[in-house]
Amino acid sequence: MELNKFEGNPILCPNPENEWESLITCNPGVIHDGEKFIMLYRCAGNDEQHVIRFGLAESTDGFHFERVSNVPVFGPSADGPDSGCVEDPRIVRFGDAYYVTYAYRPLAPGRYWTFPHDVVLKPKSDGFAPVAWSENMGNTGLAMTCDFRKYRRLGRVTESRLDDRDVMFFPEKINGMYYMLHRPKQYVGKQYGVEYPSIWLKRSDDLLSWENKPSQLFLTGRKGTWEEKIGASAPPLLTAKGWIMTYHGVEHGGTGNYRVGLLLLDKDDPTRIIGRTPNPVLQPTEAYEKCGMYAGCVFPTGNVILGDTLYVYYGAADKYVGVATASVSQLLGYLLSDECRVRDSFPEKLNEECL
Repeated sequence: MELNKFEGNPILCPNPENEWESLITCNPGVIHDGEKFIMLYRCAGNDEQHVIRFGLAESTDGFHFERVSNVPVFGPSADGPDSGCVEDPRIVRFGDAYYVTYAYRPLAPGRYWTFPHDVVLKPKSDGFAPVAWSENMGNTGLAMTCDFRKYRRLGRVTESRLDDRDVMFFPEKINGMYYMLHRPKQYVGKQYGVEYPSIWLKRSDDLLSWENKPSQLFLTGRKGTWEEKIGASAPPLLTAKGWIMTYHGVEHGGTGNYRVGLLLLDKDDPTRIIGRTPNPVLQPTEAYEKCGMYAGCVFPTGNVILGDTLYVYYGAADKYVGVATASVSQLLGYLLSDECRVRDSFPEKLNEECL
C-alpha cells in the first residue's frame, strides 16, 4: 500500500519575491485548528551562510495553501543557542497553546548540499568551547505560540552534547505522562544495541524536563533494506485502533534515498508496536522529489487526520513541499493485516535497557 500523492504537488515552492525563502521551502509542520490547516515551513534564501527560518501558510482544504506573511514568523535568535538556524518544525497542541519542537544550531550550517555528507560549517575553536558550539551541533528546542505570529522560546529539550533531532511529542498525555520521540545520532554501537541511528522514547511529567529522564530504544532499522537509518517523522495521531505514526528510513546507512514507513501503536502503551509496514508507503519518484538540495528525499514533518483522510505533509528533495493522502480506515486495515502485524514488539525486549 502507498499513500496517494496530490496531483498538484508541489504545493509550496520557493518564492523569488522574498529573498528569505527564494531558494528553499520544505519540511513543514502542519496542524488543523478546527477551521483551517496551518503550516509552518522551513525556508531559506540564496545566502552563503544558509540561514534557515520559518514561514507561515494556511489552507481550507489541505491542498491549496496561501502564504499569510511576507516576513519569517520565526527565525534564529539574536545571540542564543539557536542563533544559527531553526529547522523542521513539528507541532502539537495542549490546552490553548501550540508547542513547536524545532532543530537548531548556534551557527548557520552553510550550503550543506555542496559539502560532503553530514558536514556543516564550524567555528574556529581553541579546544575549550562546549561541543555544542565547537561542532555546531544540531540540538532541539521548544517554542510555544497561540497564534503562530508571536512565539515564546522555552528552551532546549535534548542534551547539548548530542546531535539529537527528529524530536516530537505525542499530542496527548498517556497515563498522565508526556511522551517524546527523538533520534540521538551518537546512540549507535554495542552499548546501544543498534548499528545505525534509531528512534528512542522518553517520558516526562513536564514538557521542558527531559534531560534527566531515561531513554528507551523504540524502533531500529533493518540492515540491508530501505530503512537502515531511521527517524520519527510527524507527531503520532490517535485513531480508534491506536496511534498511527510516520517515520522515515534511509538506505546505505543514511546516505541514500529517504522513504517513509508507517507504524500502528497501542493506544495505552505506545511502546507496543502492533503493525509496521514492510515496504515504504511514500518514496521519491517524481522530479520535484529527485531534483533539489538532496536528490531522492521525501521527509514528512506534519500530518493531520480529518474525517477518514490522513494528510501527510513532506519536504521533497530539501526544496519543495508535497502532500500525500490515504483513507484512515484502509490504512488501519492494512496495518492490522498479517503483512504488517508485529507479533513480538521489539521495544518490549529492551524495557530494562534504558539509558
